Amino acid sequence: MTDSPLIILILFVGAAYLFKLWRDDMLAWKAGKPHEKGIPGATSAPGAALWIGAIGALALVGLETGGEIALGVSSEQTDITVIFLLAMIGAGVLEEVLFRGYFVIQNKGRNILILSIVGFSLLFALAHYQYYTEIPEEGTWRDLSFVIDPKSGWSLLLLFLNSLWFYWMRFSKWNPHHSLLPCFVAHIASNMGVFAVKLLQGHVHGLY
Repeated sequence: MTDSPLIILILFVGAAYLFKLWRDDMLAWKAGKPHEKGIPGATSAPGAALWIGAIGALALVGLETGGEIALGVSSEQTDITVIFLLAMIGAGVLEEVLFRGYFVIQNKGRNILILSIVGFSLLFALAHYQYYTEIPEEGTWRDLSFVIDPKSGWSLLLLFLNSLWFYWMRFSKWNPHHSLLPCFVAHIASNMGVFAVKLLQGHVHGLY
């Protein structure tokens, strides 16, 4: 993700507007007049689902942090600025609407649903750029190589598990209307937990 303050602000504003559209669709659903082409998962959810989603997400942050310490790679984290927290919050909306909203196959049976969740969770994990490095001799985007080392491999696994957790919150019994709201809460809680860990470990430097 970019470290440009302007682009971060644009992403955050875009995510805020997308959440407004989701909320408008959710209110229409509650009024008994759901929008025909509304955002998927624009429904309400019990408060317990929000707490479960957040607690589970923070537990995974703790697992990831503990694993990094055990592997001796906690010092290899990337440094970020304070304003990057806005991008992390915005991602909690944008990525959930995309992956947990649109990137899932419903109404084709339970097995297809599970397979789509696993497949798109793998895509979610692979889509994060930190596993790709540029070949110095060539130096073009076409020469990116996929690299797995202890840090990136552990992070890749945790991203996959996080995605499974977010999908679980969308389709669990605690979320009878399959709302995206517990997914938003879980994802944002996860990203804020990561930010807190980086802050405590000295990887947050400057406002922007």
